[in-house]
Amino acid sequence: MAQLTVKINGYAYTVGCADGQESHLQAMAEQVESRVDRIRALGSQSGESRLLVQAALLMADELHDMTLEMAALRRAKPVSTDDIALDQRLSLLADRAEEIAATLERH
Repeated sequence: MAQLTVKINGYAYTVGCADGQESHLQAMAEQVESRVDRIRALGSQSGESRLLVQAALLMADELHDMTLEMAALRRAKPVSTDDIALDQRLSLLADRAEEIAATLERH
């Protein structure tokens, strides 16, 4: 298992991932950082945990919207194996976002 240190909101977090997935993990961390920056730009002066929860909720909302769009597309065309794989990835991402939010709520 690989270890990668990502930086979000000025804090370093060491996170484990499958070997070869380091660039994917880094890209995900950059997505979180992007949401944190958007929230901070709105003037939110919340603590670290609250800011990360807000970023997770923003990402969950975006994921929800994509899921609705996918459902609409499925109704409009036959389901392919690519659609099923994407649906599974989105489901895993939603589960992971919920895990992160739960972890942040405990801290």
